[in-house]
Amino acid sequence: QVQLVESGGGSVQAGGSLRLSCAASRYTYSRNCMGWFRQAPGKEREAVAAITSGGGSTYYADSVQGRFTISQDNAKNTVYLQMNSLKPEDTAMYYCAADLPVVCWSGRWWSMNEFNYWGQGTQVTVSS
Repeated sequence: QVQLVESGGGSVQAGGSLRLSCAASRYTYSRNCMGWFRQAPGKEREAVAAITSGGGSTYYADSVQGRFTISQDNAKNTVYLQMNSLKPEDTAMYYCAADLPVVCWSGRWWSMNEFNYWGQGTQVTVSS
């Protein structure tokens, strides 16, 4: 059964940190291109980061490069997004997504249309 459950969102002040978690069912986790996306009110959903199985390759949007780190725990079927130096513009609903590894390898991880499995999202609010 396909299942992705995000957690870890909350409200922080600018400059603060949060760590998001995405717990996946074993079936979903086996589809090992795992991505994080975000969507702010009135804006399109945008890619934040992605990771392939075993943590061999990671990908980041320019807007979060150097501030966010994606990682995974294969034993727990969980993907994490460590977010540091948060800015008000990082405020959004954050979603976990999963699909076949080719999505990552081909460089299409930035497109939400390439992912068929999604979580319900967790809200991140950063105040100035």
